Amino acid sequence: MRARWHRIRAALARRGDRGSGSIELAVLAVVALLLTFTAVQAGLYFHARRVAQSAARHGVDAGRQTGATPADGVTQAEQFLNRFGNSVRGHLVSSDGSSAEQIRITVTGHVATLVPGLELTVRQHADAPVERWSNP
Repeated sequence: MRARWHRIRAALARRGDRGSGSIELAVLAVVALLLTFTAVQAGLYFHARRVAQSAARHGVDAGRQTGATPADGVTQAEQFLNRFGNSVRGHLVSSDGSSAEQIRITVTGHVATLVPGLELTVRQHADAPVERWSNP
């Protein structure tokens, strides 16, 4: 029995670390892919946030002009999203929170994702005072 144990130990010692490089590569490849997908998904999320913010800003700029209404701001924001908003899917634009003195445009939508079933939502708003003509 003792001789058999020595032969097994000797065989394992000769083998050394054979095959461990393949296992290490497989583990590192999974980690590298996970980090890459995470970085790309973060980029998609922040890009969608910026597009939604720009659409809200364009809507506020259009809706705050003299004689314009909050509906004009909503229309302008929707037009912006239709031209440039491929990264904001299923967008919804509203002027809730607007008043006679203040306009507020809110853009809500979903981010394109790499992982099926993952739902990321962006919600951005912009507000500004409505321009009024006054005589000094």
